[in-house]
Amino acid sequence: MTTTMAKGTSGHHSEGPTPEQVRRGRRTALLLFLIGFGPMVFATIMYYTGWLNPAGHTNNGELVLPPVPVTEFHLQTSEGELLADRFGPEHADAEWMMLVVAGDCTEPCENLLYLARQVNIALGKHADRITRAAWLGSVPSSLETRWGDEYSAMERLQLRGGKAPAWPAGIRPQQEPRILLIDPFGNVMMHYGNEHSGKALLKDLKHLMKLSQIG
Repeated sequence: MTTTMAKGTSGHHSEGPTPEQVRRGRRTALLLFLIGFGPMVFATIMYYTGWLNPAGHTNNGELVLPPVPVTEFHLQTSEGELLADRFGPEHADAEWMMLVVAGDCTEPCENLLYLARQVNIALGKHADRITRAAWLGSVPSSLETRWGDEYSAMERLQLRGGKAPAWPAGIRPQQEPRILLIDPFGNVMMHYGNEHSGKALLKDLKHLMKLSQIG
């Protein structure tokens, strides 16, 4: 009898988790997700809608609605790392990004490169929460020569596998360079051009950094 009970007990422990343990594990995982990323989701909703915002803040940039994931751009680093792999809820260290996109990088394009750099610096204590990158169809030799000195912190991206990027509606880099603002989840949420001042872009970013605890 003792032997039989021991075998029965041993068999019981070898089985998988009970339904209650599975439910408890799921509740724990959901709670951890909400603690970590809930503020980011909440901040995004507040920013888009102005909900619970007593100051009635209005963004200066052009909203991308619905937000477009960077997976649609088919961009990679010079080492072959997909840009999209840097973002998402599974990356606790994911950051915001200002991505300058342009065809031929002539004067309007370089104005945005300069704008992104100066605004990033002006963020002060929040500067390391935002990275900078650029996808440029072509770069004149004069800018290529100065790149290392003036834009060394701005990563250059390439197209992957010859695939054409599916840019958000209204964004046509070949005709007009833009700064795309990407959130830590990997979604383009706003864009800016030469019609926007550095002050306008800086105001938006400061407001986002204040609302968001992620990135």
